[in-house]
Amino acid sequence: MPNERSPLITSGVCGLTLTAATCGTASDSPQDSSSGKAAQDPRRLNTFFGVMVPTILSMFSIILFLRTGFVVGHAGLLQGLLMVVVAYTIISLTVLSICAISTNGAIQGGGAYYMISRSLGPEFGGSIGLMFFLAKVFACGEYVLGLVEAVLDVFGADPGTSRLRVLPQGYWYTILYSSVVLLLCLLVCLVGAHIYSRTAFAILLVVTVSLLSVFISTVAVKPKDFVITRVGPGNQTIRYNASYTGFSATTLRNNLAGYSLDYSTNSVMSFATVFAVMFTSCTGIMAGANMSGELKTPSISIPKGTIIAVFYTFTVYVLLFILVSATCDRTLLIQDYGFLQRINIWPPFVTIGIYCASLSAAMCAMIGASRILHALALDHLFGLPLAPATVTSNSGNPWVAVLYTWGLAQCVVFAGQLNAVASLVTVFYLLAYAAVDLACLALEWASAPNFRPTFQLFSWHTCLLGILSCLVMMFVINPVYSSGSIVLLLLLLLFLHYRSPTSSWGYISQALIFHQVRKYLLMLDVRKDHVKFWRPQVLLMVSNPRSSCQLILFVNQLKKGGLYVLGHVQLGDLDSLPSDPVQTQYNFWLSLVDKLGVKAFVDLTLSPSVRQGTQHLLRITGLGGMKPNTLILGFYDSCTPDDFFLQDSAFCHSSVGEGSEEEYNFGVDLPSLQAHFPPVRHVESPRWLSPDEYVGIISDAIKMKKNVCLGRYFFQLQGEGKDSKVDGSERTIDVWPLNLLQPGNQDYQDVCSLFLLQMACVLNMSSKWRHARMRIFLNVETGSSDQGWVVNEESFRELLRKLRIRASIKIVPWDSVVQHYALPEGERCEEPTPGLSDDFLSSVNRMLMEHSSQAAVRFLYLPRPPAARNQSQHYLSQLEAVTRGLGPTLLIHGVTPVTYTDL
Repeated sequence: MPNERSPLITSGVCGLTLTAATCGTASDSPQDSSSGKAAQDPRRLNTFFGVMVPTILSMFSIILFLRTGFVVGHAGLLQGLLMVVVAYTIISLTVLSICAISTNGAIQGGGAYYMISRSLGPEFGGSIGLMFFLAKVFACGEYVLGLVEAVLDVFGADPGTSRLRVLPQGYWYTILYSSVVLLLCLLVCLVGAHIYSRTAFAILLVVTVSLLSVFISTVAVKPKDFVITRVGPGNQTIRYNASYTGFSATTLRNNLAGYSLDYSTNSVMSFATVFAVMFTSCTGIMAGANMSGELKTPSISIPKGTIIAVFYTFTVYVLLFILVSATCDRTLLIQDYGFLQRINIWPPFVTIGIYCASLSAAMCAMIGASRILHALALDHLFGLPLAPATVTSNSGNPWVAVLYTWGLAQCVVFAGQLNAVASLVTVFYLLAYAAVDLACLALEWASAPNFRPTFQLFSWHTCLLGILSCLVMMFVINPVYSSGSIVLLLLLLLFLHYRSPTSSWGYISQALIFHQVRKYLLMLDVRKDHVKFWRPQVLLMVSNPRSSCQLILFVNQLKKGGLYVLGHVQLGDLDSLPSDPVQTQYNFWLSLVDKLGVKAFVDLTLSPSVRQGTQHLLRITGLGGMKPNTLILGFYDSCTPDDFFLQDSAFCHSSVGEGSEEEYNFGVDLPSLQAHFPPVRHVESPRWLSPDEYVGIISDAIKMKKNVCLGRYFFQLQGEGKDSKVDGSERTIDVWPLNLLQPGNQDYQDVCSLFLLQMACVLNMSSKWRHARMRIFLNVETGSSDQGWVVNEESFRELLRKLRIRASIKIVPWDSVVQHYALPEGERCEEPTPGLSDDFLSSVNRMLMEHSSQAAVRFLYLPRPPAARNQSQHYLSQLEAVTRGLGPTLLIHGVTPVTYTDL
């Protein structure tokens, strides 16, 4: 069983193991490294320390202390509570999906990226993973800006907001202070996430004490009045009289609704802008799920701990909103976002809480982002740009990924204000949450037996509602950012799809396709088949692809959206073999299909003879209404076939490099593909198929009501490859609908002739033959007294008009050919007779050469094979003589009515 953490390139590092970091960090060293001992013996955490602590810390962050007044003051209590309910409804739906996915198997480093990539595949997982990494980076910058804002509220030189007036203020000073804080976070992350994880509980205690002091202060602190000074337009000083009233019904009524100017960004707030800031407090719900490798019972701890943490933080926010709106007037709330320090029984309580919460959130975001980037780099999804991020220290710390994260976060702080980046952070997180819901929805809809999470409180309805709510809120918050993020996601999807990475993770798309295909196959009722919807469904028997590639490519153009199966018979008896040799061959044949670029299935069988094997395939290939109706064989002759593998550059050298071939061919590299298929047959080589057996295959197919086609000289056909630009404008398709070996049969409208016309028309509709000219040759005996051929020509033209077949009709007198035709006992029979003279066969061949020598492909009538087995060699000799030297020719015998003239 392949390692679930195996990268896309086999030489990459396998095995990510989680550490105890509260934001889902991982020790990304190989399992056999010097740090393997720690990886093999991880700490066992319970629900409280493993899930609740990191989740609560991540969800409180800086918003709790610095933006509560912003939300309540601008949105009012009613809309503020509505925002809390909407935000927590969205994250609750996502929490249900997280709990379902995380209890269906242990997740590793990378958090949301690991969940999505292992559920939806590398394309979607990689693109969303990079978006989630960017969300973490922007969140890190946001928390740093919030911390700097809190520091300047106490130590800044602005007399209107600060109290100690030590630090100078201004845009560039804010950037300087933010850079210093980011540098501190960088140093901690470079030393290792274990420093942060060991202090997480202590930080939570400090934040809890600060929060309790806020609740106590609403009761213990007496009413106060404040004068808040702001610098207005033209450097004018504006003073605001604000007050803390204690519990007051009047204060509560005044704080029910209203939006105004935000002093930090000088823009008028709205529901969308306030909600964007408020929602950043809800972006830590995955912190506990990332710890599954450290938990004693992850299937219990993750759902229980995450849900309790969400409920706890929801309760705290609701209570805080109500208390603040009932005790602080609106001016205080919207003019001083750090007002909680002013009204606290001991202001340093709030200050310490702000510093701890914001610094903790910033470090958590930096550590989490670096682990996501490291996981992306290990999976080799984005190639060289992220290659350095795979480097780790001796202890397994991905220090290069930390440097990447720090550099990008440094760019974010140039925004200068927390509120300026809140919308972008929220949009990125909402997109990531929608992807998690989508992953769970896809797993649920796929109905895979192995998707049986122990957490059952979810359904496809909750997943779908979560997706829709996330997408709607994205566009409510900021349509421009939302559209841009989705466009970026689509570009990343296209990039990863173009690179075509393959993995052992499993693709949910395959499960969904299987589910839908099975459903529609059951709906495809063969009893409802109608001739006007007929299409060729082809079984092409291939002995050795080295000599059959051109025929394989040609038939790919002939299928017209129908079923196309490459069949092969391996000679042998399973009773005398230790295992089935056919099973190991499928990957080689599928790789051949990929190389040729044809849309074909592969079906192989083991049989004592080729004839029996072909019978097996004709009976069992396909499913339901998708079963072959046409058998195509290569021609049975003695010519030495060419080796196509030596002619096509795709088989001569690897276009992607020999070292990475396994990534693109599921373990089959070019040398092994070449070695698997034996060399082409030489003149002296024994034939695995006798003439009697070959003709018997044709007879069997006709008895089974299958149409039969024999292809000859298709090794001469050029321009059928997937890279060919041929459009058919210089090609000609010649059709000879008459049975040339039975001149007495002048019926151009029998089933076989009409099938032959239909197949030529189907070819003329394909991409590489669309502009080819089609010519239909009518053989007539002009020397006879009966001039019925003129009437036949007119009726045939009328038939072509009814069938909507665009072709030119060529009248070919063949009196000189027919004069060599003789039948024993004066009988005209449907099958060719062994008594046909060599002169007649040569005359037919000369007639074909004279009129069709320049055609790209020829369609000829294939007579029914003789019933007597001793006539098989004569039958093949006649076909060989007629088609000798013609070039690409398809001999066709149709038994299926395929044309329809009505609407």
